[in-house]
Amino acid sequence: MLVAALGAVGVSIAIPLVTKALIDGPITDHELAPVLPLGLLALGLGVLEAFLVWLRRWVQSDAVLGVETALRHDLYEHLQVLPMSFHGKWQSGQLLSRATTDLSQIRRFSGFGMLFLFVNVVQLVATVLVLLHMYWPLGIVVAGAAVPIIWLSMRFEKAYVVVSRRVQDEQGDLATRAEEGAVGIRAIKSFGRGDHVSRQYADAGRRLYETSMDKVRLSARFWTFLEVIPNVAVVVVLLLGAIGVGRGNLTPGTLVAFITLMLSLVWPVSSLGVILAMAQEAMTAAARILEIFDTQPDIISGHRVIERPVGHLRFEGVSFSFPDTGPDEPPALAGVDLDVAPGETVALVGATGSGKTILTALVPRLYDVTGGRVTIDGVDVRDLELTHLRSLVATAFEEPTLFSMSARENLTLGRADATDEEIAAAVETAQAGFVHDLPWGLETRIGEQGMSLSGGQRQRLALARAVLARPKVLVLDDTLSALDVHTEKLVEEALRRVLADTTALIVAHRASTVLLADRVALLQDGTITHVGDHRELLSTVPTYRELLAAEAEDVEAVS
Repeated sequence: MLVAALGAVGVSIAIPLVTKALIDGPITDHELAPVLPLGLLALGLGVLEAFLVWLRRWVQSDAVLGVETALRHDLYEHLQVLPMSFHGKWQSGQLLSRATTDLSQIRRFSGFGMLFLFVNVVQLVATVLVLLHMYWPLGIVVAGAAVPIIWLSMRFEKAYVVVSRRVQDEQGDLATRAEEGAVGIRAIKSFGRGDHVSRQYADAGRRLYETSMDKVRLSARFWTFLEVIPNVAVVVVLLLGAIGVGRGNLTPGTLVAFITLMLSLVWPVSSLGVILAMAQEAMTAAARILEIFDTQPDIISGHRVIERPVGHLRFEGVSFSFPDTGPDEPPALAGVDLDVAPGETVALVGATGSGKTILTALVPRLYDVTGGRVTIDGVDVRDLELTHLRSLVATAFEEPTLFSMSARENLTLGRADATDEEIAAAVETAQAGFVHDLPWGLETRIGEQGMSLSGGQRQRLALARAVLARPKVLVLDDTLSALDVHTEKLVEEALRRVLADTTALIVAHRASTVLLADRVALLQDGTITHVGDHRELLSTVPTYRELLAAEAEDVEAVS
């Protein structure tokens, strides 16, 4: 690519020199014989230049698209290994902006700006040297025109990098607004807040517009000077050159070649503004992407594999604090001890904010403990290979996540090799038979976030997905909360058969869900205070009784 580009520069400089030879030779001497060979030489050089330009673009397209594809792959792969603490702090729109707009800006600079920044500088230097050799007084005029251009470029670069970063950050904010408006459309409509959200989006768009206009005005001033300086230089060269020809210091052919070469510099100089702008945008984009690449994952895969797992789950003195927790704030979990035997089901009961969800998230290592350890079959989960650990543990969340793919693909997300019979059994267990009534059955694309389904349907699909994975440890984070009483009863009856062979940890708010468990653990202020049989805790622990009574008409209803 570089050889082709430099070759094209060399040919473009050679063509005016052939023109000079043609004018000062056969045309001046009135000899027709050499005209044809020199004309054919000029034509051949023009064809060669066109071929080199085509070759450069052909090679360049594949290389640049390959770079963008590799960057996009590496960025997405890196995002997958970054912890939940990272994703909890970053706006999805900012990540989306970096994965789309920023990568495109890097591609554009790699495909155009980077090459021409080098090639144009080479062309400028080479042409000026040729001009100095041809007639040094005019060559000095051309070289002197570079001084204000370099000075302006340095000033422009400093100002442009600041405004470029602001534009790209505001594009990320706008993308966040757009995504939130699409994902949260039901809530927006239900509260009649469409106008309010539209105003917020319009305000973000207006800020982006104003900053973009600042960038355009800055670029326009710079480009105007870049257009003026070479044109002024051409006029001066033309004037001084005419005087030189009149005095006999310069031949007509030399003046024509000089003007032709001078005009060939107009594009490299005028394009400098565009190229520098692209360079700054690409540098800003690269810095924004490197913010992600420079974030090191704090959850590192271990190397151990459990050969014959049975699913013995233990929490041993587990403590956890979020990364941004202040020194005076209490930890989310403190000194949690819990032993869940293979095949046993334990229900976690606690008030809102007591730490139930974060405790369940420690099992598949969505977060890592800050004290103590979590073990499966006596092996610290931090020592296990992540892929192996997450094949042993399946989780169904209270807020299920479904993807814009078919119902079958959503179900088999955790186990791609599941047979039709196994899928049917999981669907039946979760009482998710509604999938067969969709327009194309299991092949129906259910839409982004599963918004075409009800909350209960989404929960049942997520539960079926977890069951289908056939895990040794099943974690259910209040997965049945959106189900009606009748459906919940059917699901619980089917779950009893599944839970008989699986170690399970269930976050429960309803008494009916608690009854699925062999034992109950009461979590209060980040600590397990009581563990025992449901009836035992109901009769001896007032706090437990009050929590379940809030979900029932009276205490007797849950006893």
